[in-house]
Amino acid sequence: MPKPRSPEPPGQGEPTEGELLGPAQAGEPGAAHRLGRLYAQRGDRAAARHWWERAAAGGNIDSAYNLGIWHEKHGSLDDAITWYEFAAGAGDAEAAVNLATLLLEQRGDVRGARHWYETAAGTGSRPAARRLALLCEDIGDATAAREWHHRAASAGDLASAHDLAFLNYASGDEGPARAWWEYAARGGHPDAAYHLGRLLHAGRDPEGAEALYRLAAKADHPGAASQLGRLALARRDLRTARAWFERAAHFGRVDDQRMAGFVCVELEDARAASHWFGRAAASGDPESAYNFGLLLIAEHNDLRGGRHWLRQAALAGHQGAAQELDTLQSVIGDAADGAPREPAAAPAALDRPVEPELAARAELAVASAGRRGGTVLRLADLAEILGTWDVLTRRLREQPADVAAWLADRSGLPVTAVEHLASVRLTLVRPGTAPWPTPAEVEHVLATCRALRKRLGAG
Repeated sequence: MPKPRSPEPPGQGEPTEGELLGPAQAGEPGAAHRLGRLYAQRGDRAAARHWWERAAAGGNIDSAYNLGIWHEKHGSLDDAITWYEFAAGAGDAEAAVNLATLLLEQRGDVRGARHWYETAAGTGSRPAARRLALLCEDIGDATAAREWHHRAASAGDLASAHDLAFLNYASGDEGPARAWWEYAARGGHPDAAYHLGRLLHAGRDPEGAEALYRLAAKADHPGAASQLGRLALARRDLRTARAWFERAAHFGRVDDQRMAGFVCVELEDARAASHWFGRAAASGDPESAYNFGLLLIAEHNDLRGGRHWLRQAALAGHQGAAQELDTLQSVIGDAADGAPREPAAAPAALDRPVEPELAARAELAVASAGRRGGTVLRLADLAEILGTWDVLTRRLREQPADVAAWLADRSGLPVTAVEHLASVRLTLVRPGTAPWPTPAEVEHVLATCRALRKRLGAG
């Protein structure tokens, strides 16, 4: 709900109620408006509405604007539209923005909303330009969206600068994307700082990325804290890594809870490791359930609890957990609560970390595709696609002229399936070459990735 224009505080020489009443009753719009403000300041809304109606009828635009807000607040949408149109038609940009927003959100009138946003934006209204840009994105008018985001960003709107960077990134224009993220980051936009950091990381500049992660982390950006943890871990600075991972984990991020658990194991803090593995396991993370089960058995001699969490991991397809359950059963000599001897049938995911620059590309693709209610993609899936191609081609002494055909020939898979993998992989590392993949495409390509690794012995 927009806020009404606040009544001006009374100052020296401010007309009193008695001084305003006569001119207002005589039909003076300015006096009626000021009298309405006076009553609004006192909290007498009925009287304020009465005098604003008298003032608006005489052509006072501020009174018409306030009446639009009054009626919108009290659910009289038709009256609100009438008064907003009155003020907006006379050139009031705020009224035009409020009218457009009401039409869009309450009436679903996209055409009317766009008209009034354009009217307001044409007068230089930065909020109108941003809202118009978002509307254009939602209806698929990318060219207009970029234009209006550019206008809003050039006028200092950091959120539009951040959005404009994503539009450029998705179309393959990394130079402008970097420039707009940098502009927004310098203005204090933490998401822009983080995504610029990911872009630098994708470009193999971890030092530059780290500076931006630190900037974002000052605003408690959990993703930035996570990346700082990974950078510290790569330097084997375990205590710093633990601090950053725990900071990110407090936001409920399962991956960071798991990483905090691993680092605590390295630091020989079994109690803290159990805490973080336990939290992640309770959220359904199989790897954490596996490690939590092992810790309960090894550190606390809790066979029952350990067996429970190993079973949860095994049921989710964790091979190591299933093997530990078999071993545990042979030691304690009873059935492990019906735990499976073999893990549930599940495709084998990539069993090695993905290179940091590829992980950054995958995350930028997920964030870009998912903007404004777009396609929801899983980071782990995209990272696996990029990691698979990297694993299969990294050790080639000479790149074949047609890598996809070579992989198909070596694996026995249909060349069309491997070419589809190659196409999706290219889209992720070089945005703009094709639209972001759909979830169905990702599932199809993941199946190809897993078949390739199995047939070529790449894990």
